[in-house]
Amino acid sequence: MAQAAISEASIRAALIERLKATHVEIQDMSGGCGQAFTSLIVSAEFAGKNSLKRHRLVNAALKDEIAQIHAWSAKCQTPDEYAKEMAATGGNDKPPLEGTEDGKVAGVSG
Repeated sequence: MAQAAISEASIRAALIERLKATHVEIQDMSGGCGQAFTSLIVSAEFAGKNSLKRHRLVNAALKDEIAQIHAWSAKCQTPDEYAKEMAATGGNDKPPLEGTEDGKVAGVSG
């Protein structure tokens, strides 16, 4: 059985369903081939968990999807943390783009 292609929309839907995420931003950094993604995930499921436990929760929720892609990064926040950051940054809720060139993984065409 062929696996479905991974996309920003499919990852977003999975996070909303599996982690009850209230806000999800996904960016394909691979130039459209679906091999590198960065994300911002807001979920009450992260409350009381440190960064490592939050990332483990995301990785477990996206186990099948992550197995099909080359690079994955996630910024995980609780709704309160997200609200505070939005107030402090004036609403910039884009995923982190550190280590990219114009939002794309270096050396990837697209």
